[in-house]
Amino acid sequence: MDFLMNLSDSTQFFIQLLIVLICLFYGAKKGGVALGMLGGIGLIVLVYGFGVAPGKPAISVMLTILAVVVASATLQASGGLDVMLQIAERILRKNPKYVSILAPFVTCTLTVLCGTGHVVYTVLPIIYDIAIKNGIRPERPMAASTIACQMGIIASPVSVAVVTLTAFMLDSSHPLASFDGYTDLLKITIPATYIGVLAVGIFSMFRGKDLDKDPIFQEKLKNPEFKNYVYGDNATFLDQKLSKTKWMAMWIFLTAIAIVAIVGYFSELRPAFTNAKGVLKPMSMTDTIQIFMLLAGSIILIFCKVDASKISKNDIFRSGMVAMVAVFGISWMADTMFASHMSMLKETLGAVVMEHPWTYAVMLLLISKFVNSQAAALSAFVPLAISIGVPLGVIIAFAPACYGYYILPTYPSDLAAIQFDRSETTHIGKFVINHSFIIPGLIGVITSSIFGYIFASMFGYL
Repeated sequence: MDFLMNLSDSTQFFIQLLIVLICLFYGAKKGGVALGMLGGIGLIVLVYGFGVAPGKPAISVMLTILAVVVASATLQASGGLDVMLQIAERILRKNPKYVSILAPFVTCTLTVLCGTGHVVYTVLPIIYDIAIKNGIRPERPMAASTIACQMGIIASPVSVAVVTLTAFMLDSSHPLASFDGYTDLLKITIPATYIGVLAVGIFSMFRGKDLDKDPIFQEKLKNPEFKNYVYGDNATFLDQKLSKTKWMAMWIFLTAIAIVAIVGYFSELRPAFTNAKGVLKPMSMTDTIQIFMLLAGSIILIFCKVDASKISKNDIFRSGMVAMVAVFGISWMADTMFASHMSMLKETLGAVVMEHPWTYAVMLLLISKFVNSQAAALSAFVPLAISIGVPLGVIIAFAPACYGYYILPTYPSDLAAIQFDRSETTHIGKFVINHSFIIPGLIGVITSSIFGYIFASMFGYL
């Protein structure tokens, strides 16, 4: 393989980049843990073919993902998640006329609390039922809700993406003086995200034709079978009587999140230890999150009588493990490749991003679409951005841009919304790119990124 090592630096870079992109595209196409495992192919080529020294996998990020996922999966196994869903349904059914605005806020908030957008699957049938029974075009709240649920990931204190980004920010060799943990990130991303969700909701209230004025829908209604299919079964959590232990599980989980937020904001509440340089510093937020998430899961397991065997079998656990494998493979492969070409990248990309900060957001958005994961996109791109000199304030400001996998309607939550919308108004267009999710997605992410930049400036990060 000596001929590969003798190529010019720029030629090696483009060949290696092509290999990395092939791994990402094929892994994303295969889905599941394939995205992370394909990193092994990239590493073999880089290390043995080009003689590049292997980089460092994001171990602290992966361990935090593990702790958060275990706590969230325990919450689901305990039935505590059902309590949240029942509360959400009550809010929506009391205000059916405003479902196009309220539903996105509800799904976003569920994601913020649980750390995963996969909670939307159980809410979508309820949103559809409320919309269709009140003569509202289901596409409006359905598409908005799936977009909002994924937007909520970067605003969740227990999401993989927030944990990932915070860890990279704190581990930077030139950290922001005023940035001391993930609460500093959340004070930017939470308001920016909800403003973006509001913009999505307002747009959605007026998109498409009303059902009674939609000639395509009205023509389909002439078929009795289709009409029965559209207006058929009711979906509801309201008829379920939830036990006290399920309510207890929810409050334990929310209390743990609140405690983490408090000790994150007030660093003096964390125990302090002397680091390798002999400086006394508070325990890191990475360790704090891991400890309290494991604690929350343990308390729920003990006091809410959870069957431990069910924890590893539910959706949250499975999706979390997939995310951890993806972060492992992608971050290791990306760190290995980019570290070997850092001087060249600083001269090219660094100058462009420094002069036009918005280009960082565009790059992150596109990478997110390639890997279909916000955490994986951050793992792949943020270390490179930090290394080439992108200001940390810019990285914080444009954090919402890590959500770009709505560009093509291939993500499970988008496909689920299409399936749950029996009126067929939520759809994929003739040209694929003209689907129900792209405009709400662009509106939400662009709005959130703009306000993220405004809030980052207000807090002195820019």
